[in-house]
Amino acid sequence: MHGHGSPRPGQPPAEPHPAAPRPAPSAPPATLGGPSAAGTVPGPGAVPGPRTAAGVCHGTLGELYQGPLRAGGAPDIALVSFPVDRHSWAYFTPGAGRPGALPPGEKAARAVRLFLDHFGLRLPPGHWRTHSELRVGVGMASSTADIVATLRCLFRLFGLPYDQGVVTGVLAAIERADSVFLDEFALHLSARHQVVRTLGTDIGFHTAFVTEPGTVDTSAVTAPLLRHYARRASEYERCLADLLKGFESADPAAVARAATTSATLSQQVLPKRTFERVLAHRERFGADGVFVAHTGSLIGYLFAHRPHAEAKSELSAFFHSLGHQCSFAQGGYG
Repeated sequence: MHGHGSPRPGQPPAEPHPAAPRPAPSAPPATLGGPSAAGTVPGPGAVPGPRTAAGVCHGTLGELYQGPLRAGGAPDIALVSFPVDRHSWAYFTPGAGRPGALPPGEKAARAVRLFLDHFGLRLPPGHWRTHSELRVGVGMASSTADIVATLRCLFRLFGLPYDQGVVTGVLAAIERADSVFLDEFALHLSARHQVVRTLGTDIGFHTAFVTEPGTVDTSAVTAPLLRHYARRASEYERCLADLLKGFESADPAAVARAATTSATLSQQVLPKRTFERVLAHRERFGADGVFVAHTGSLIGYLFAHRPHAEAKSELSAFFHSLGHQCSFAQGGYG
């Protein structure tokens, strides 16, 4: 489930991260600028001259699983996000510009304020630049990737060691999020910002996918989703068990089958217009499975092996006949 309710843009449960970062106690603002007159190198928290700092974060192609997970209480919505090799970037260049300039986007700007408050820092004069390959509001985790890229840029700008707890704390203060802050698959509770189980980097897929029109308001569908999950609890439990076994054995075909089950279950509550036809043609194209953005607009095929050029042409013609432009991307790791 994605944090962008509106367009813009692993097994016992671990202890959840703090709901939001706490300001560092009485931390004075860092001294900004390059080496001092005495020739010493500035420590963490000082901006070392005008060099541009950058942060990058990948997005997702929806999820391989979205469903219920009981984690110390009532069932919560759990995800295994599907990372994609498409990214969001944030750049900050100290120099000309007004002090305290914020990046574009309300959520990224709020992330900057929370980061600075947490560490007791001030942003030097300079300017932000951003770029993204992720479409907004369709299930690519665009807003979460923007936030994480911005935070990674700030850690580098101030010479601070990267702190995952700060990142998840900032996310918790802003939105329900995908696990794009990790460089591996994970079973993740999106509302609690809690990683239940990491699933490694052995699985990867090639994909062919399309984006259906429209967006989904995440907050508006949470209650219907939870009711659906309660009605289909045993099916979701089997689906998740099969998915986790697939990751444990590094078996992409098993993971793809479980992803197809998750997508099929999702069709009962948040249907995709093209799902039945996409599913019906899976074997024709030799796809290992079907994936969706459960609360987004993406739907596509999973291939354990790269489709050849002729297959890509056939896939493109098929999706074109459904009224959509096909895209190809590598998802996961492997």
